[in-house]
Amino acid sequence: MKRRAFIQNAATAGVAGVAAATGLAAPAISQGKKELKLVTSFPKNFPGLGTSANRVAKRINAATGGRVNVKLFNAGELVPAFGVFDAVSQGNAEMYFSAEYYFPSKAQAFNFFTAVPFGMTPAEQYAWIHYGGGQQLWDKLHANFGMKPFIGPSTGTQMGGWLNKKITKLDDFKGVKFRMPGLGGEVLRALGVAVVNLPGGEVFPALQSGAIDGAEWVGPWHDLAFGFYKVVKNYHWPGFHEPGTMGSYAVNQKFWDGLGSEDQAIIEAILQAECFVQTAEYDGASPGALQKLITQHGVEMHKYPDDLLAELGRVSGDVVDQVGNTDAASKEIWESYRAFRKTAIGWSKIGLQGYMNARALPFTYGKG
Repeated sequence: MKRRAFIQNAATAGVAGVAAATGLAAPAISQGKKELKLVTSFPKNFPGLGTSANRVAKRINAATGGRVNVKLFNAGELVPAFGVFDAVSQGNAEMYFSAEYYFPSKAQAFNFFTAVPFGMTPAEQYAWIHYGGGQQLWDKLHANFGMKPFIGPSTGTQMGGWLNKKITKLDDFKGVKFRMPGLGGEVLRALGVAVVNLPGGEVFPALQSGAIDGAEWVGPWHDLAFGFYKVVKNYHWPGFHEPGTMGSYAVNQKFWDGLGSEDQAIIEAILQAECFVQTAEYDGASPGALQKLITQHGVEMHKYPDDLLAELGRVSGDVVDQVGNTDAASKEIWESYRAFRKTAIGWSKIGLQGYMNARALPFTYGKG
């Protein structure tokens, strides 16, 4: 017998012998695998929000070598879109992908971890979470519900929404039935808007049936895919309500604690990578989608007047301050968010805004 074959056969016999002696099934490595049910608040295979969870599931499965077996359930497949929080908190699923502002009934403070009207941009929000104490405060908030949170991708600065009429002044909002979640919805409610909160998959039917007069969803890429232009043509900007919208992942704490440190590190790294991948995907897809909406589908763009935006800013400050003082947890998070926002504005005004103003000057850039 050749030496290499002898060694391979001896090794195989040795493994089998150990398995027989200890009463374990061979190969024992198949034991100890963990199933992770990932539930989302978004439609199956929907661009961006739908495909992000697909990508995360596949990468966890591959990177852990199957030690963690992720089974993906999109909105409505295992639990309703807004039922993912309870499912993971109660241990009926192990992870969710959603947006924290869908859960104000659990704690108003969750609003600060998705979007704040006239709040921070995506880069500023990421900085607060990772380097401004935001993650520690978020961990403490989620611990009350037996979960560990992770920041998700950003959909970027959102648009102001689709309406069946042009909005030029605050009075135009009164009596309008408008889909807007989170603190932005509370701002419009304070202005007399009949605000409703609907999952993404229900927005188009509601617009089509006339159940609502308008809606904001995300931005050009999603809005084109949802086909809102088939029902309404008035597309407003900028989106004061969600300047840096963040998705979120959360894992059941008991499940997380039961993972090995290697698998914890793998999952955390995959989620961090997804922030970059999908955030870039939105910035890559939205410019072309906006052009299609305008040039191919006759969408009319309307910028909110400055005086209207200034009033929205004032009301936003009042609403956010009220929410931020709801309870001790909200107050602690609001104080941290507000302080970081103030510092970030100072730098962004000099850095990003200064450059954007310079880039907007009338000069020829290249010969193409």
